[in-house]
Amino acid sequence: MIPYGKQDINQDDIDSVIEVLQSDFLTQGPKVPAFEEAVCKYTSANYGVAVNSATSALHIACLSLDLKEGGVLWTTPISFVASANCGLYCGADIDFVDIDPETYNISVTALEDKLKQAQIDNCLPNILVAVHLCGQSCDMEAIRRLSREYGFYVIEDASHAIGGEYQGKKIGSCEYSDITIFSFHPVKIITTAEGGIATTNDKYLADQMRLFSSHGVTRDPELMTKETEGPWYYQQICLGYNYRMTELQAALGISQLVRLDEFVARRHYLAEKYDSLLKGMALDTPKQNSSCYSSFHLYIIRLRLVDIPNKTHREIFQYLRDRGIGVNLHYIPIYTQPYYEQQYSCKIGVYPEADRYYEEAISLPLYPKMSEEDQLSVVSALAKAIEV
Repeated sequence: MIPYGKQDINQDDIDSVIEVLQSDFLTQGPKVPAFEEAVCKYTSANYGVAVNSATSALHIACLSLDLKEGGVLWTTPISFVASANCGLYCGADIDFVDIDPETYNISVTALEDKLKQAQIDNCLPNILVAVHLCGQSCDMEAIRRLSREYGFYVIEDASHAIGGEYQGKKIGSCEYSDITIFSFHPVKIITTAEGGIATTNDKYLADQMRLFSSHGVTRDPELMTKETEGPWYYQQICLGYNYRMTELQAALGISQLVRLDEFVARRHYLAEKYDSLLKGMALDTPKQNSSCYSSFHLYIIRLRLVDIPNKTHREIFQYLRDRGIGVNLHYIPIYTQPYYEQQYSCKIGVYPEADRYYEEAISLPLYPKMSEEDQLSVVSALAKAIEV
């Protein structure tokens, strides 16, 4: 099986983890702050809070922005469920904004139309989670303009996008957002096995996220409600969680960061090769905005089923899987998940572009160690799958 994604671990990565195993700290040591600093240096963000997953990072980001019961979070329907679930964890209501038919990110036009109506209906969102699907940034300048006009916070869910750029600046700089989230799951651009980080330029938000990620407990006298009672003293000043990243994960992350740009460059090389090899087939290849430099976490094609008579999306997908091509589908629209259907009675047709996307999309294998021979095997099998 050629997988759709795979981590790239070398001897330096292994040695970095072994070094921690032989050290005094497996958790709450020097490696996590060093990793946070390294990510901030790479992205030009002022603060970073590393946690055990991007889902945890999304949760503490929402908490730090004071999302709570009665609040509203909007996001894209074409993402993993975590992009919406983070709002549910806070007791907020969830709604979706349809996608752009070319980038598959949130449509700025659809967002603006929805905001105008929400203002009339008095149900504007508190937070928008803008997901950079496949590693290509949303139109963040336009989204920030709307956030200022309509008064909502912006979280960039850049789980796919570390190493990418928008308008010449690294994604994660928070130039047009309040907080950016990265994921370090093994299939992402770099890995810490499991893990995530939130970057921000706002010290208050960073302090709040740090509190929420570690039980709401602090030893900082400036944050305490009364004077310290001794060197042992700490206070729980809010209800937090145990979302801490381990020293092992952070050490692996520091090592992986060294090769981040190399990984992204290799992904671009393979994506460009796909573009060339797939020309003339009854499908659309990914479109890239000139303002963006994608990290190319995913390479998603759209089948032109009208040009493939007697073949269904499912049949083509299954044909590839049966021949050892580990294709996937990113993602099933969140509003079609049973939990969301039960809670929100979301109906097909409300988000027509997302519906069309789901009927046509297939993620092809793409990862740095993918050989050109394997890539040719993917293309050959796909050509046979859609043969008229």
